[in-house]
Amino acid sequence: MNHVFAITNQKGGVGKTTTCVNLAASLEATKKRVLMVDLDPQGNATMGCGVDKNALEITIYDVLVGQAEIESAIVRSEWGFDVLPANGDLTAAEVQMLEMVGREQRLRASLAKVRDRYDYILIDCPPSLNMLTVNALTACDGVIIPMQCEYYALEGLSALINTIDQIKNYTNPNIYIEGLLRTMYDPRNSLTNDVSAQLSGHFGERLYRTCIPRNVRLAEAPSHGMPVISYDKQSKGAIAYLALAGEMLRRHSRTTQSSAEVV
Repeated sequence: MNHVFAITNQKGGVGKTTTCVNLAASLEATKKRVLMVDLDPQGNATMGCGVDKNALEITIYDVLVGQAEIESAIVRSEWGFDVLPANGDLTAAEVQMLEMVGREQRLRASLAKVRDRYDYILIDCPPSLNMLTVNALTACDGVIIPMQCEYYALEGLSALINTIDQIKNYTNPNIYIEGLLRTMYDPRNSLTNDVSAQLSGHFGERLYRTCIPRNVRLAEAPSHGMPVISYDKQSKGAIAYLALAGEMLRRHSRTTQSSAEVV
């Protein structure tokens, strides 16, 4: 069974791109077939996995506006997983899509052509609610929400859940929250522990047990165009993302077994 996950949070600076790149690399390390989709015009996820966004002839922009097929835009990263890359051209796609029929479904329709080739498709979303984010939420099965354990983050989480509910009503009735991921986590901070306890109480098993710590090596890796497990596999950041991948796989394995038992 394959999965499409949008990694999103309307609050910036919470580790969305870091999570997308490193979770893709960690899942690939477990022999899963992975496609990482960069849906942010900044192209940081593209650069973070070693693809030069400025040297691309075809990007996700061309796919969304109907100028290219998705197969021609996908590139293989040096780290083993595939990338549907982005650069600044993507900014224009949002304006152009506003005039298109079925504009919310553009990404979903494109991914449907290659979905069966992958076990996991991870979509890195921009830090705002726009037509690109709507496309990601319409295309995905579930949402992974990276967030810091601070009170402003709780306010942003409430807004995001409202957005997901609207998407469920209008364009993707099957969307669900796959999990909440605590990033830049420091257990020595009492506020971190307070917010973490609130998240656990409210979301239960949807809160990943794995926490991503503040880690210098994790912060350094993107400047080298590398996932952290390739940059320093012994670092706390690398170990955490490998643990997250393992937690996800165990969760999906249990779900598959339960479905089989019902059948």
